[in-house]
Amino acid sequence: MTSTKSEAAAAVSIGAGLALRKQDELLALLRPCFARTEPWLQAGKYLSALASELPRVNGWSIARHGRDRTPDRTQRLLNHASWDTSAAMSVVRRFAAEGLEQAARRGRRGGLVIGAIDETGQEKAGGATAGVKRHYLGCAGKVANGITTVHLSCVRERAGHALIGARQWIPAEHIADPVKSLVMGLPLDLQFRTKGQLAIDISTDAAADGIRFDFACGDEVYGSCTQLREFFEDNDQAYVLRVPSNFTLTLAAGTKMTCAEAVKALLKHKRRWEIRSAGSGSKGERWYAWAWLATASPRHHLLIRRHLRTGELAFHYCWVPEGQILTKARLIRAAGLRWPVEEDFAFCKDCFGLDQCQARLYTAILRHVVLVMAALAVCAITAALVKDRTNTQAAPPVRPDQPPPAEPGMIPLTIPEIKRLLAALTTRPLPRWLVIHWDAWTRRHQARSRWFHKRARLARQPEFAQAKL
Repeated sequence: MTSTKSEAAAAVSIGAGLALRKQDELLALLRPCFARTEPWLQAGKYLSALASELPRVNGWSIARHGRDRTPDRTQRLLNHASWDTSAAMSVVRRFAAEGLEQAARRGRRGGLVIGAIDETGQEKAGGATAGVKRHYLGCAGKVANGITTVHLSCVRERAGHALIGARQWIPAEHIADPVKSLVMGLPLDLQFRTKGQLAIDISTDAAADGIRFDFACGDEVYGSCTQLREFFEDNDQAYVLRVPSNFTLTLAAGTKMTCAEAVKALLKHKRRWEIRSAGSGSKGERWYAWAWLATASPRHHLLIRRHLRTGELAFHYCWVPEGQILTKARLIRAAGLRWPVEEDFAFCKDCFGLDQCQARLYTAILRHVVLVMAALAVCAITAALVKDRTNTQAAPPVRPDQPPPAEPGMIPLTIPEIKRLLAALTTRPLPRWLVIHWDAWTRRHQARSRWFHKRARLARQPEFAQAKL
């Protein structure tokens, strides 16, 4: 037990110290993005609040954590302060990519580098928020009122992963309506972009920052986008993109079939399938049956994954440029490395309040996303760099009846654990006078809001007001 405690203390010291240094390093890199010192300092407070143990991340809680007397400075940072949001995202992108590369070199984990594209949503009430619309939200699992943002995640095989790009999807009707555009703070030159086109924009930004991937991966939304596939091929970017079962492809014999038809016609025999792992998860290897089919193009292939228990099929349309290794095993590894972007979304929402933003303006929402990405990058890079030094797990079992080890050891420091260590080191208890001040400010603000809500309700129901008199 004493040995375990000493190991835990060493891990805490290593992880917490490195996380603090990385946070200071990123803030220093962000300084040129701000026109004035005050907003930059406020961004530092915002970042610290995101990495704290606040149960709810909003303008009030962030301001209170930063020891401000009102939320005005926090709201000004998101809505009106002069700072280059695109440049800040570029800084975070390079910081995250270089940090993960450093971790891969240090641990001698020279695996694949994947650019995983996916979108995530946030439910919103009302219709005044930029981009809000009733549509299918994966976070809700149904059609709901909310906003959607497309993200790019940099995934280093066996090292780590972090979000490095984001663009909010804005419905065409919002851009076409000048009144809504003004109310939502949409840029005057903003044009409607599909999710696939937003993925092109994000990938272009990453390439401009010198970030290259072995493969780009995405789900069916992106695999079905012809323009995105052509963009990758024009830029010699290999891809493994999910496509629906009715996706049509031209086989080597010149026959056109859908993916589902090709499986029924050509993959009847068991010998055409090979059981391989799609990568290691928290509970062990993820085993599937895999098969691949050649197409009329020597650089295009269809990779099919079959669930061993349910038989459910997933189709991946793949392209690899000349001069790059093309094997089924490599495509399977790439296909299995798309899931970390989902883990990034979970971390950002559960740990850093990605979906708790109460901002309504287009720029304010994007600024919140950038700062959340910065908080994730700090913790993700720290976790990647200390992975080997804080991993003391016992050897995994090799047979089902193997007895458990006397000492299981400890898993390496995770992103949530590093966030908790950062919070413990940087959070100070609020002085008594500030607690009293915020209690009075909050209740007074809520009383004022309640009064105006009641007056607005009377204006909407004049007949009810007259009847009451």
